[in-house]
Amino acid sequence: MGKPAGNTGWRRLLNAAGFSWQGLVAACRFEAAFRQELVASLLVIPLAVWLGATAVERALLIAVWLLVLITELLNSSIEAVVDRIGDEHHELAGRAKDVASAAVLIALINAAVVWALVLL
Repeated sequence: MGKPAGNTGWRRLLNAAGFSWQGLVAACRFEAAFRQELVASLLVIPLAVWLGATAVERALLIAVWLLVLITELLNSSIEAVVDRIGDEHHELAGRAKDVASAAVLIALINAAVVWALVLL
């Protein structure tokens, strides 16, 4: 996959933004866990703004939640690539999916710990 000619500067930025938007749409369409976390964001982010006593606290509470969304997107990417390679069970494919899922779990635990430390 070569880079298209003339894909520099603002054109490159616009193309990248378009691909990113396509990725978000695909995640919303095909990934139930991402949809659930996105819906949770409708509660979590306003709560962070309301409960954070300072701008830094609000930013921290929102940032750790966005990290959960980012990690879920990466997990979904890894799962899609592994599934693309084949349906047959392979130890390394299963391990890759499990490790990516564990990353989401760690991000969720991180968010819970940060929220507890900031708010309690």
